[in-house]
Amino acid sequence: MAQENTTMPPPKKLLDQAREKIRYKHYSLSTEKTYVSWIKHYIIFNGKRHPVEMGAIEVERFLTYLANERHVSSSTQNQALSAILFLYREVIGSDLPWLDGFERSKKPRRLPVVLTPLEIQALLREAASAPEPVGLIIKLLYGTGMRLMEAVRLRVKDVELTRGEIIVRDGKGGKDRVTMLPDSLLDAMRRQLEIRREWHEQDIKLGKVDVWLPDALAVKYPNAPREWGWQYVFAARKYSIDPRSQAERRHHVDEKQVQRYVKKAALAAGIVRPTSPHTLRHSFATHILQAGYDIRTVQELLGHSDISTTMIYTHVLNKGGKAVVSPLDRL
Repeated sequence: MAQENTTMPPPKKLLDQAREKIRYKHYSLSTEKTYVSWIKHYIIFNGKRHPVEMGAIEVERFLTYLANERHVSSSTQNQALSAILFLYREVIGSDLPWLDGFERSKKPRRLPVVLTPLEIQALLREAASAPEPVGLIIKLLYGTGMRLMEAVRLRVKDVELTRGEIIVRDGKGGKDRVTMLPDSLLDAMRRQLEIRREWHEQDIKLGKVDVWLPDALAVKYPNAPREWGWQYVFAARKYSIDPRSQAERRHHVDEKQVQRYVKKAALAAGIVRPTSPHTLRHSFATHILQAGYDIRTVQELLGHSDISTTMIYTHVLNKGGKAVVSPLDRL
C-alpha cells in the first residue's frame, strides 16, 4: 500500500506573512509598503535576527537610532513603532507585557501653513499650465477641502452635478462625508466626465474595463468593477498592473504628479512658504472660517471626528498674538 505524502509546504517568509496579514485586515497598499519596509529595516538593523529572538531592548535601540542618528521626525518614529508592534501582535502573535510599555514620541503642535487668497489665486494661475486633469484636481483640493488621496480616488457615482455636491467615501478613519462641488468647476467636471466616459467605452472594447474596489465589494458586487459609476473620475491615461491582483487596468492619476505640480506652481507664484496639496486643504478651512461659517460646519466639511482638530484653524485667524495690540504700536 502506497504511503500518503505528508510533506508539509515550506513556511512562508516573515515579510510575506506580514503582507498577507495586512491584506487580510484590508490595510491600504501604501500602509503595506510602509509597514513591510519598517519591519525589514528593524530586522536588518539587528543583524538579521528573527524578531522572536528579540524584544523590548532591540526595539528601544532601533527607535533610539532613528531619533538620534537618522534624525527622523516624531511622526516617522511613531510610524516605525506601529509597524513593529503590528509585526509582533498580528504576524507573530505575541502577547507580551513589554509590547504595551512603549510611549509614542510626542508630535510637536505646529500651526498649519495657510496661503492668503491672493497667493491661492497666483498658485492656481500657475497651475493652469499643468496637464489635465491635474489642474482640475488642484482647483478641487482648494475648492472642496478634500485630502489628496480622496480627490484622486473620487468615483463617478460620487459626483452630484445637479446638487453641486461631492460624496467623499471612506475618508480618514473610514468615514463618509459630503462636501460642496464649486459652481466654477461644474463645466470642467462635466468635460472631465465626458472624456472619462470615452475612455470607459474604449476599455470595454479592449476588454480592460476594471477598477479596484475596497474590501470585499468586488465579491459582493462582481459586476461593479466594470460599471460606469464605480470608475475613477481622474483615471490615468495608460494601463498599469495592479501589484496585488496583477490585473491590467487603469489606476487613478498618480498623486505624486499632483504633488509635483503644486510645488512647481507655488515656486512660480513666488510663494516662499512650503506648499503641498494639504496646504490647499488648510487654506480652504481657514478661508471658510474667515467668511463667517461656524466651526461645526467646517468640521463636517473636513471630516474631522474631533472638534479640537478643527480648532487649530481658529489659531491661524488670530491676529498678532490673539488680537492683542503691541505696546510698540501705541507709542
